[in-house]
Amino acid sequence: MVIADQRKRQRPGIIPGGINVSKWPWWAIALALAGVFLVFLVLGSSNYQNTFLYLTQGIITTLRITLFSFLLATFLGLPTGLARISKNAIFRNLSTLYVEVVRGIPLLVLIIYIAYALFPLFVSLINGLGNWGQVILPASGFFQSLSSFTIRNVTQEGRAIIALGLGYGAFEAEVFRAGIQSIGKGQTEAAKSLGMNYFQTMRFIILPQAIRRVLPPLGNDFIACLKDSSLVSVVAVNELTQMGRLRTASTFRAMETYNMVAFLYLSMTLLLSLLVRWLEHRMKIEE
Repeated sequence: MVIADQRKRQRPGIIPGGINVSKWPWWAIALALAGVFLVFLVLGSSNYQNTFLYLTQGIITTLRITLFSFLLATFLGLPTGLARISKNAIFRNLSTLYVEVVRGIPLLVLIIYIAYALFPLFVSLINGLGNWGQVILPASGFFQSLSSFTIRNVTQEGRAIIALGLGYGAFEAEVFRAGIQSIGKGQTEAAKSLGMNYFQTMRFIILPQAIRRVLPPLGNDFIACLKDSSLVSVVAVNELTQMGRLRTASTFRAMETYNMVAFLYLSMTLLLSLLVRWLEHRMKIEE
């Protein structure tokens, strides 16, 4: 009778010995087992091994595109976020126009539009400037180089980085804007009472606190940028997705190829997710 009562009182998920298996990260265990199985296939199967070696260059290109495009997005996002809350009507409206237009266009369409529509227009403007400069200074080598500048001087990867950076710059602008506005207005008023101007207040009081608060959202956007870098395959950049497509077209082994592509993307995003969680934990402890 006592044994029956103890069994009734036993919480679900508790096995003998007091181990609570219901709190185990079963999702992580399942992913780890799948990863071990795929590593075993890479080591034991020549098809998987050759596929992995073929995709290695795509991994490097993907990481390079993600890093440089996100750096560009961050450098665009901070001044744009400041302009969004500026009292200057010109800065505020221009920044709002940029944010609303870019966020309203699908990223895939934006990449194609910048790579194949805006860049040829940009090259035409440079050629026109070079031709105009040669009329004034015929012996100038600088204007001669501008007039001979062609679309081939800009690589597909460079266009992809700029397009992805411009796209994510609008999202980072909203992240910075929200972070700045999360700081209490009392701190701005206190800085003004100490005789600080706007730039001093932003530099020494507001931005250090705001950047600390937006670091976790920036980390999440970096992970999203890594995944969205697969979209630049539409402009023939040999990143991971494009290399997978080329591998499938040459070997007709779609299963092995896309298993590896999915596994590599998942591995990179999971590692970055762990880094972001660690960063959030540090920010939470230090507050």
